[in-house]
Order: sequence, then C-alpha cells, then structure tokens
Amino acid sequence: MKAFTIWQPWASLIIAGAKPYEFRSWRAPRSLIGQRIVIHAGSRRTPKIEIDELLMPLLMRDRFAQSAAETCLIPDKAIPILEAARKGQLPFAAGIGTAIVGEPRNGLDVAAEFGVERANDSDRDEHANWGWPMLDIEPWPEPIPMKGAQGLWNWPTPAEALL
Repeated sequence: MKAFTIWQPWASLIIAGAKPYEFRSWRAPRSLIGQRIVIHAGSRRTPKIEIDELLMPLLMRDRFAQSAAETCLIPDKAIPILEAARKGQLPFAAGIGTAIVGEPRNGLDVAAEFGVERANDSDRDEHANWGWPMLDIEPWPEPIPMKGAQGLWNWPTPAEALL
C-alpha cells in the first residue's frame, strides 16, 4: 500500500474528516486515484504561529468568514485538532490511518465549493493547484511509528516491518 507523508496538523486534520482535500502543486497519479493510502504524520514540528494562523479564523469565523473558508477546513472538526496541535498532542513520524484518494480537482474549483476565490490551508500558495479528495477515512486506533519519506512511498507489510 502506498503511504503519503503529510506534516502535522494537516495529517490529523485529514484523519479527523476536517480536511476534505489534500492540496498539492501536482495532480495525483492516475494509478493512485481510487486507491487506499496510508496517511503518515511527518516528523516536522509545526511552529505554533502556523497553527494559530489556521485556528484563529476558524474560532472567529463570524468575523473572519472569508479567511476561515479559504482554508477549506470543516471548523467544528478542525478546531479540536488544532487546539491539540497547539498543546503538542498530535503524533509525529507515524501512520495514523488511511484514506481513499478521489479524483483530483482544480484548486479554483475547490475554492468555489467553499464560496471563495482562492483555497489554501497553508502559506505555500504553489501547493493549492490541485485538491486531492480524501475519502472513506479510516483512523487507526493507535499511531504506528514509522520513518516516512517525501512523496509517495511503500508502507511496509508486517513482515517487512520486522526486518
């Protein structure tokens, strides 16, 4: 099974169903569409300021509706994850669940779905070209520690993990 390393808190947001799209600068490979992948939380620690930049518009969405919508996050599901991230309570360097990759959508189309002109859940604008739908999420009961890799990589079978 393929695995995809995603920085926290975005990996946990996917698994919580709070982040329906993973944004990338590139379209998902055809061979990946419709396939279940492991969502792997990377080892990178996200500065609290980055978490706050996601959290504050969601908490104050009555005043900052545009900014909250641009993240394409589901506020009621995202807020508890982002608050846990601020406290350092998310897993790192571990598989945390699986999702099926849906048919990628142009980032502008995803933005329109959320009623905004631009969609982006980070400060990396070049990553918002394509939204990969994350479907049929299956959280794991416990994180499975694993060193990740950039891009798509093969999640080891149980026998391979013992080697």
